[in-house]
Order: sequence, then structure tokens, then C-alpha cells
Amino acid sequence: MNISMRVLALCGSVLSTGFAAQAAEISIAANSTGKGLNFIREQVSVFEKQTGHKVKIVSMPPSSSEQFSQYRLWLAAGNTDVDVYQTDVVWAPQLAEQFVDLTEATKDVIGQHFPSIVASQTVDGKLVAMPMYTDAPALFYRKDLLEKYSKQPPKTWTELAETAKDIQDKERAAGLKDIWGFVFQGSAYEGLTCNALEWIASAGGGRIVETNGDISINNEKAAAALDMAKSWIGTISPQGALAYKEEEARGIWQTGNSVFMRNWTYTYALGNGADSAIKGKFGVVPLPAGAEGIAPASTLGGWNVAVSKYSKHQDVAIALVKFLGSAETQKKRAVELSNMPTIAALYDDKDVAAAQPFMPLWKPIFETAVPRPSAATKVKYNEVSAKFWGAVHNTLSGTGSAAENLELLEVELTDLKGNGW
Repeated sequence: MNISMRVLALCGSVLSTGFAAQAAEISIAANSTGKGLNFIREQVSVFEKQTGHKVKIVSMPPSSSEQFSQYRLWLAAGNTDVDVYQTDVVWAPQLAEQFVDLTEATKDVIGQHFPSIVASQTVDGKLVAMPMYTDAPALFYRKDLLEKYSKQPPKTWTELAETAKDIQDKERAAGLKDIWGFVFQGSAYEGLTCNALEWIASAGGGRIVETNGDISINNEKAAAALDMAKSWIGTISPQGALAYKEEEARGIWQTGNSVFMRNWTYTYALGNGADSAIKGKFGVVPLPAGAEGIAPASTLGGWNVAVSKYSKHQDVAIALVKFLGSAETQKKRAVELSNMPTIAALYDDKDVAAAQPFMPLWKPIFETAVPRPSAATKVKYNEVSAKFWGAVHNTLSGTGSAAENLELLEVELTDLKGNGW
């Protein structure tokens, strides 16, 4: 019996109390980015048909910051209306006390997943969320345009800016007035934390708060990285990038109006969709480094599924969580959405490689991806991130210099830390 069948059999089995399991209705809160929500609907439908249980989907906003705020309110109130939560990789330390320990229930399958991702969802020895898919951003580039102008994908951010400006200017002169060199996520939200962490870490400027809890953000290399990004606004990136999240950047890119884009891997499948102006015209490579000799930095992302300790149907909720995180479901997600599996063996799967040729190349990126400092800052991470993205956004928009904003940020983080995280 394969993993999915064992998981589904659990739902129709006799509960430990000795009473036959009756059909239950549970709910899952899931985000609405891209085609992910439709995929969840399809998989939930399979789960319902094979188990007799009903699953209601509570659609959440695409902004992870807004989603987290709503989760925190529901869980603090002991909400019993939501049984399963789709969770960002950084939320485990903040919400651990509100979730069921999945260690025992997943012991038959958890060993298939990348150890680093399992560790990110383990708090005080308690597995608080089941890995569903992981992510690390890539640099998307217009292969046709780089070939047209005899350019290579950039290895550094400086090379990116130079190549982007050169191609942008030449394409505009040829009549493509709306094209830009580079689009990214510059809005004041969690996505900007990810972008800016990549700029700073790849420049040797640290990781905001280090693993030992030390606040490292106020340094010259970090300031230089932010000054570099500020120089993009209005030159190779539109002023509107200061309000872009993932989908706004993808919209510019997918209509053919950008040479480069920094985004998560879910956009690969969408870019090759039937309605895409750039289908078959682009490639992906790892993000650039800050300078020669310094490794690039890709922020570790991804989503997991957790069971609320307030759920009245925890057994059914756990079965759904295992089903959504199973090898079969992850393979479908990889093939259909280009979402990256958390199960290492799927990177060697011939069907996955055939559907997503770039995916096997990403396996080593996950082994060295840069985590956000959620483990170090624990329950205070969200405040740390908000203060960080605020300082970065001020810099990009011209409110204070990078050096001034990082000096102020250090003071704010020191005050927030107090006697310890």
C-alpha cells in the first residue's frame, strides 16, 4: 500500500476510542497565490471522494504578512472553525504552541524530506507542520533578448544592472517603450525582507540577526547593498516596483515588459502557459552574487501544513496534512505548478525532470539557501522583519540614506531584543 492509500485509509479506520469514524467536516486556510489555490481544491476533492469527509477551503490573502496576522488572531482566540493552516516556513517558532505535534503521526514518512526543512518546522523537539513544498527564488531572464544582444546571464548584481540597462535602452530605441530591465518585489511586506536579505547576504553584510542572536545589520556592506538596490529604481526598475509583490512583478514580466525578474519558482509554469507572451523565451539561473568570490544568496521559502490544537477532528486533519505533504501530491504539484518538492527523491524523478527541466538544478540551492532569522528571534520575528522591511523600503523610496536607516534599525532591534529574543 503506497503512502497516499495508507493516509487515506486512516480516515476510514476505527478511531482509538473504539467508535467507528464518521464523516467529518474540516476546514483548511490556504493562500491564494497563483494557481496554488486551485491545486488545493483539486487535491481536497480527491481526499473527499476517497474518504467521505468534507473539507472547506478558507481562502487567505496572497500577502503572507496579512495571512499571518489573521492566523495569529484566530489562534489566540482558540478558533475551532479552522482545522488545518497552510503556513509559511518562518512561522513555526511563533505559532508552535497553537499546533498539534505531528512527530508520531508522520514518523513513517518524515524521513523522506530535506532534513533542513524538517528542522525549520521543528520547535523544542515538536514537529509543528508537515512540509508541503519548498522554494528558493531564481533570476528569470529573457533568453531571446540576451541572445539577441550577445549577453550572458549575470553572475553579479552589478552585471545584472549593466546588462538590464543596455538591453532596456536598445529595446526602447527599437520601439518597445514599456520594457524595463528588472522587476522584483519592492513593496513594504515580507517579500521585501526576502529580497533585501539576498542583496545583503550576497554582499557579505550578514543576515540581519545572526544565529547566535547578535544583531548584525548595521554595517557598511549591508548599506552598500541597499544603496545598490536604490539605484535601480527609475533606471532599470519602474518607480512602481516600490509597490510590487510577487504577482505585480510577474504581470510585468509575463507580458514581455522586463528583461529580468526575481521571483519564486511557481512563476516558471505560469510563464510557459498558453496565454504567456514569453512562453519558451526565458530561462532561469541562481540569483547573482554581490561580488566575485561571494556566494549568491537565495532566501529559503516554502509552505507547510499544520493542525490546530483547537481542531475538533484532529485525526482527520492529520490525515489531510499527510495527504497534502505526500510524495504523490508533491509530485503532482511539481509537475503542474513547478513548486519545489521537500522530498529529495523527487528531484531525481524522470517525470518531474521532463515537466520542469530546471528543477533538478535547484536541488543544491536548497542545501545552501539562506534562512530568515526566525529561529534566532523566535516569537519576535514578525516585528524584526517588519522593522527591517520598513528600513529597506524607506531607503529605496529615498526617505533617509541606507546608512541612516540601518543605524536607526539597529537601535530599534536592540530595544526589541531587550534581555533576549
